[in-house]
Amino acid sequence: MDPQAASIDITSEPRALKRALGGYRTPRLARSLVEITVTVIPFVCLWLLVWGTLTAGYWLGLLLAVPAAGFLVRLFMIQHDCSHGSFFPSRGANDWVGRAIGVLTLTPYDLWRHSHALHHASSGNLDRPRLGGIAMLTVREFRDLPRRKQLQYRLYRHPLVLFGLGPTYLFLLEHRLPVGFMRAGWMPWLSTVGTNAAIVLLVVTMIWLVGVIPFLLVQLPITLLASSFGVWLFYVQHQFEDTLWEHDTDWTFHEAALHGSSHYDLPAPLRWFTANIGIHHVHHLCSRIPFYRLPEVLRDHPELRNIGRLTLRQSLESVRLGLWDEEQRRLVSFAEAHTETAANDRAR
Repeated sequence: MDPQAASIDITSEPRALKRALGGYRTPRLARSLVEITVTVIPFVCLWLLVWGTLTAGYWLGLLLAVPAAGFLVRLFMIQHDCSHGSFFPSRGANDWVGRAIGVLTLTPYDLWRHSHALHHASSGNLDRPRLGGIAMLTVREFRDLPRRKQLQYRLYRHPLVLFGLGPTYLFLLEHRLPVGFMRAGWMPWLSTVGTNAAIVLLVVTMIWLVGVIPFLLVQLPITLLASSFGVWLFYVQHQFEDTLWEHDTDWTFHEAALHGSSHYDLPAPLRWFTANIGIHHVHHLCSRIPFYRLPEVLRDHPELRNIGRLTLRQSLESVRLGLWDEEQRRLVSFAEAHTETAANDRAR
């Protein structure tokens, strides 16, 4: 246990906690190599197994696609750690492994690393561009929109769009161009074009080896399932009832990290497949901690377990929430926002 841990009031001194967490930042090379090995090899084996079962009946292949998608999600989480420079001691190793995984996850690594850093720097701030996460409006912002824009936002927040059509569009189409960074210099273009070229090379090679239809029958369900799972994880990390959003005058990085990010307390198998990303409040407070050391933080700082804690059942209930209520300081549903607005109108 970190010797500084016992004297820290984590609720009132998140800055002190961040300093104390510095001792967990060191990646362990042997552990990192084991983690990537036990993720890549099963993913490849399951991919081949799905392909091998095509002649025995496609439903069996679809069942096997579920754990294969789980390993692809885990690969994305390793790529995520690489983007923070936390998976390997060497920055070069982090970047090149991240770029290689980005070909499998259809995510241009350098561009995503940049946008994700912006997300970490502004998460929970109502006055800054809400980048790298799920779009969220306040009740007032939603009320001030024209009717057409309100309908568009409600459609965007519908579960079928948010966790179905949206992830498909994001990973298959949006990531193919540096959307939002078209005039930000050469890096976004180099990242996306380089990733796209590697994806084309990989796809052409696999089609040459197994054929067009078999490749699509194997890869598409794995990709679509993994993208939906991934977007769901990003959703619950900040979209829960008692999250924290502040205007710039009151916003601080440390408070937003600790109280605006959830502790998604999943069952052990799901924690493994998601690479402990559910310990998201700690990750936002100190993003250089490798994912396999995040449980050490909860072990040594048990007070952190109940901050922003969400169970699997509670996370499902958060789907109905769509707007931040600045007066109640919590996320509310569209129905709750409508009732409150109607009551306010009557009071006037």
